[in-house]
Amino acid sequence: MTTYTMPAEWETHERTWMAWPTAGYMSGENITGVESGMDDAYTAWSQVANAIVRFEPVTMVVDPRDEDIAREWLDERVDIVTAALDDSWMRDMGPTFVRDESGTLCAVDWIFNGWGAQHWAKWDHDSQIAPFIINRAGVPLVESPIVNEGGGIHVNGTGALLVTETVQLDPFRNPEATKESLEAEFARTLGVSQVFWFKRGLTRDYEDFGTRGHVDILACFSDENTILYHDQRNPDHPDYVVSQELRAVVESTGFRAIPIPAPDVIRDEIDFVDYGYINHYICNGAVIMCTFDDPADERTKKLFEEIYPGREIVPVDARPIFIRGGGIHCITQQQPIA
Repeated sequence: MTTYTMPAEWETHERTWMAWPTAGYMSGENITGVESGMDDAYTAWSQVANAIVRFEPVTMVVDPRDEDIAREWLDERVDIVTAALDDSWMRDMGPTFVRDESGTLCAVDWIFNGWGAQHWAKWDHDSQIAPFIINRAGVPLVESPIVNEGGGIHVNGTGALLVTETVQLDPFRNPEATKESLEAEFARTLGVSQVFWFKRGLTRDYEDFGTRGHVDILACFSDENTILYHDQRNPDHPDYVVSQELRAVVESTGFRAIPIPAPDVIRDEIDFVDYGYINHYICNGAVIMCTFDDPADERTKKLFEEIYPGREIVPVDARPIFIRGGGIHCITQQQPIA
């Protein structure tokens, strides 16, 4: 049986894949807290793409109905390809690029079912995006029998994986799965030998437009030996308890643990926020960092400069992305060099 290995995000990329925001449920008509229209989404997605393209190629998948709009907002260096879309979370609907035992670049096509068949989700088109990208990239497709999203996994590239129980063992994703069966599939597709399970994700992630606990807003590797984790230090926020649980697991892994304090703001007009800095994206020579017009933004930027020496830290206002259920990491997907 062929086994594969997922390179760490900080390894050199061939390009970044993104998807242009479609009106659908992303418009102000469908989301409490979004005043109207799509301009804030267009601003956020284009700022991320236009920042990344300074450092590496970017390919934006755009629904044919939105091609003219996308060209107005995007840097001319961003490559545009068209395909039917339901939404714009490329990390989750796109493929996960891996290498086989000979080093050949391949890509895993997970089953995508709208984050566990969420009542608001549509995925007829999005479920076809991974094979579309794999074909465009010209790499072999690796089939997987499990429901999974790229935001539900985070690797260090040398055998360790972070996941949450509420995503991977979700009865609406993998009702027959056990930790043992999932770990066997992750060993085959991602090349991991250590799987660290967090009990749950951030509180807001279980409300409408949430993922039921994606790990990439909770904790991530910043290098082979270091885990960054979301640290909510305000006891009035429900994620204060989540952070205590998270810290205990991270500190038990044997890896270096660095807490990343949450922004000072704890609520928006809807509820307790899940704002945080874990959901950043590492590209060639840079880190694209979430900001929130918060006093903690500048403190975190300085911290990231220490954590990621030699990389430019590029801040982007991520609030229009978070109000829709994700962050900068959620809308990007790296393709490592072949």
